[in-house]
Amino acid sequence: MARDDAAVVKMAELFDPEPERWGLRGDPHVWRALRDHLSGTDIPASFDEAVSLLRVTFGELVGVDLVTNARSSVYHEQFAHGGMSSGMVDLDNWRDSLLPLLAERARELQESLA
Repeated sequence: MARDDAAVVKMAELFDPEPERWGLRGDPHVWRALRDHLSGTDIPASFDEAVSLLRVTFGELVGVDLVTNARSSVYHEQFAHGGMSSGMVDLDNWRDSLLPLLAERARELQESLA
């Protein structure tokens, strides 16, 4: 199917289903914040643009650039909702698993629209 106005897909589609495993307690709240923030955004035409959008939005919401910041975790009060690691975001998990998962879903969606 050719990409046209009828085939526009929103970034929010990348976030369903949620992963079964998280790194720290803040991670699912970051996931949902990303989904909500990008819910009305069309998926970019290129894979690189989609990945860049995910990384930039993560940086805006968490205040950390995953590429330049080598920390393994960070505390963010906005994502604190109870529990021992409440508010902690597992940056390594986002680098190694969660963002790659979203990127792969973006690639699959883009290929299905091509």
